[in-house]
Amino acid sequence: MSENPRVPSHDEEEAPRPDLRKLGEFLRGPIDIRSLVLTGIFVLLLFYTLYFARTFFLPIVLAGLLNFLLSPAVRGLKRLRIPETVGAGIVLLVLLATVGYGIYRLSGPAAEWIDKAPQGLQRIELRIRDIQRPVQEVQRAAEQVEEQVGRLAGRDGGTQQVQIEGDGLTEAILDRTSEFLGSALVMIVLLYFLLASGDLFLRKLVRVLPRLEDKKRAIEIARMTERHVSTYLGTITLINVGLGVVVGFAMKAVGMPNPVLWGVLAAVLNYVPYLGPIATAGILTLVSLLTFEDFGRALVPPAVYLAINFLEGSFVAPTLLGRRLTLNPVMVFIGLIFWGWLWGIPGALLAVPILATFKIFCDHIEPLSPIGEFLGR
Repeated sequence: MSENPRVPSHDEEEAPRPDLRKLGEFLRGPIDIRSLVLTGIFVLLLFYTLYFARTFFLPIVLAGLLNFLLSPAVRGLKRLRIPETVGAGIVLLVLLATVGYGIYRLSGPAAEWIDKAPQGLQRIELRIRDIQRPVQEVQRAAEQVEEQVGRLAGRDGGTQQVQIEGDGLTEAILDRTSEFLGSALVMIVLLYFLLASGDLFLRKLVRVLPRLEDKKRAIEIARMTERHVSTYLGTITLINVGLGVVVGFAMKAVGMPNPVLWGVLAAVLNYVPYLGPIATAGILTLVSLLTFEDFGRALVPPAVYLAINFLEGSFVAPTLLGRRLTLNPVMVFIGLIFWGWLWGIPGALLAVPILATFKIFCDHIEPLSPIGEFLGR
């Protein structure tokens, strides 16, 4: 015997049913959910690719930024009737000679300080032991743990294990060195071709565009973007070089050894806002503690550097860059964290130039102008 169908109640008859047509209209409305989802997936895949293919993208990005910086010099040589292929070679040789000479002159003092680091840290610890009492307690605990680990290692053949770890560390350093040299070679070759090609890609873009108005607009955007990017990179480089020179003379005036080394260090790390000056001040503090016996005098070099850096960051850089090329500090800090996580130390060094280049590009592309406004101060 079959059961009678259930009669729906009054509340169930009046319950609204979902309208799939309205849902489809909402998805196709001004805020397209599918487009947002696809865009999010694309961004995640892009970050994933940039992270795992950093050895491929890093030399390309660095070559592109250096191309913006050095292309005005190649054009200047072209006005002197020097072909772009020859001018690119001259500019690149001058750059490599300058960097190579600087590395050669500074490698000796840098290696000397690196060799002194283990003994120097012990001396610093002895000098500040009276100031930082908890350090002694931590050291005692660490010695006890080390003693017990040594006993266990002696029972289980720890000598052989230490040898294996040393080989692994040496192999890792050699792998990193070979990877760095390979990336540097790729960057140099690519930079030469970019400088020697001149306006090749711009001419090809003009040929592809159908309308004359689009061709003029493309040339205008390309020229203005390249001019602003090269101006920004050149200005930042000059500011950092000037900072390094001032820091070098200041370190010499306060009696620091190897003042040129600390000036170069300050100039290079100044490409990393906030974190770079902190690292430079920390290094100068350690070196001054090893150099001067008086604790008060040892604090003079880092204090002098911080004062110079404050004047540069508060007055010199904003005056020379102007409001248009000044980045939002919050976005700069987020960019440092992101690119540092993505590409390590090279990413942190390139974070601000990448952000500035992207902002300038957005400022000259009308649909992307809100992003450029958001990145600015």
